[in-house]
Amino acid sequence: MRRGRNLKRFIKEDLNPVLRGWINYFRACETKGILDELDSWLRRRLRNILWRQWKGPRARRRKLMVLDLSEATASKSAGNGRGAWWNSGSSHMNLTLREEYFDKLGLVGLQAEQRFLDQVASQ
Repeated sequence: MRRGRNLKRFIKEDLNPVLRGWINYFRACETKGILDELDSWLRRRLRNILWRQWKGPRARRRKLMVLDLSEATASKSAGNGRGAWWNSGSSHMNLTLREEYFDKLGLVGLQAEQRFLDQVASQ
């Protein structure tokens, strides 16, 4: 049986341990640009998951309005007929689900984690 998952719990229990392990393994690499790209890709993937969890246009419109998107823009965006991946990279999702939103959920930033590990190693 498939059931939806709470995004905050998924980030905390499943995603963050993998990200920490991954950055710990690759921290010696000179990968600043790649880490930025991976961070943005991860946030887009999480936006994709949220878009699919919201199911239909009415729920999407309501959720976007709760996230402080105007009613007109939320209505237009919720019923645009495009796929989840397209919407996860669009301006309406980037405006409402910014990096700070995922920071509040506890998502580990790869770039920040690498800086932290480098700082700990230099002490």
